[in-house]
Amino acid sequence: MLKEIIKKITEWALEKEEEAAKQCAIPMEEIEKQLKILQEKKEELQKKCEEQLNELDQLIKRVEKIKELEVQRCKLKENQEKKD
Repeated sequence: MLKEIIKKITEWALEKEEEAAKQCAIPMEEIEKQLKILQEKKEELQKKCEEQLNELDQLIKRVEKIKELEVQRCKLKENQEKKD
């Protein structure tokens, strides 16, 4: 809910800035400043996502290893039961 409100406010603000830009009412420095901030946020978010994806990959590998061990254990158990 809050995200949706923030998204709408941001969209409204961008629309107002677009209207002002059409009338040359926004200094280029302000636009460059906003672009820089957005690029930094994007890079920060990308780094966090990559870190989280790496963590997930490690967890997946661990669970796959556990699965393989369990499969082997079950096969061994079945073989033992067949012999008995």
